[in-house]
Amino acid sequence: MLQPEDFDQLDAWLDILREQGIDAPQWELCEGFMAALVCCRSPVAPADYWPVLLESEKPLEELFPDAAVRQQFEAMWARRWQEVATALDAEVDSLDDERAYCPQVLDVRSAMAQLEPAARAEALGLEQPEAAALAEAQAQLPSFAQLWALGFMLVVETWPDEWLAPSREKDIARAMDDALGNVAELCEDDEGPHEVSAYVDDDGQEGPPSMSADRLEAFGEAVWAVYDLRAAGLALGPRVAQVRHDAPAPGRNDACPCGSGKKFKKCHGAD
Repeated sequence: MLQPEDFDQLDAWLDILREQGIDAPQWELCEGFMAALVCCRSPVAPADYWPVLLESEKPLEELFPDAAVRQQFEAMWARRWQEVATALDAEVDSLDDERAYCPQVLDVRSAMAQLEPAARAEALGLEQPEAAALAEAQAQLPSFAQLWALGFMLVVETWPDEWLAPSREKDIARAMDDALGNVAELCEDDEGPHEVSAYVDDDGQEGPPSMSADRLEAFGEAVWAVYDLRAAGLALGPRVAQVRHDAPAPGRNDACPCGSGKKFKKCHGAD
């Protein structure tokens, strides 16, 4: 299983892309993006999803200056993909189960608030650690799990047909809509009171409260929603392309199909 240092490495590799002028997202958004791809009814090819995630039409081979680094990135991506799929297919009754899907999200607001004012100002790009400016800058940071949810919904918006159930499957369609609503809720900012924290430092100390209790509960509901979407995708199976069978057009001297009794060229086929 990937360890914290592995996720740090993934973000370091994404930094390499940023150095090449690519607007590569933070790993948290990638994590949500990957989870949604795992839940898609039909497989989405890497050649199709990399341009969406990295906002570049260039193939991945051209984005990394070092082929060995690119191969390591792809290998780590594949390992995490398998971990996510395995976790979502496990029968768990609690998210505390070690087999459960645990999205790699960071309570960045709590982590930032734990820093000394001077270090916090530097991290936020401020010249002076003035209290009001620090508070305003911290409020602009993503809410807990917001990037993860945005990554998930990016896949939903890019491939909308993957999240549609046939009209005969009303119960599944309703469940999918409800589940997507739970994930989409996390795309919004958490404007509730600072009651809890999800950040723990290297010494095991919990960070300052940074989110509402409702936000943490909504996150748990969103994770269960991803389980529902994975189950729905497997139940429905890959989408089947609809093939249109058009009847052959009548000849100009054939009877018009409208039933008028006239030749096609004298009726609906008239110039």
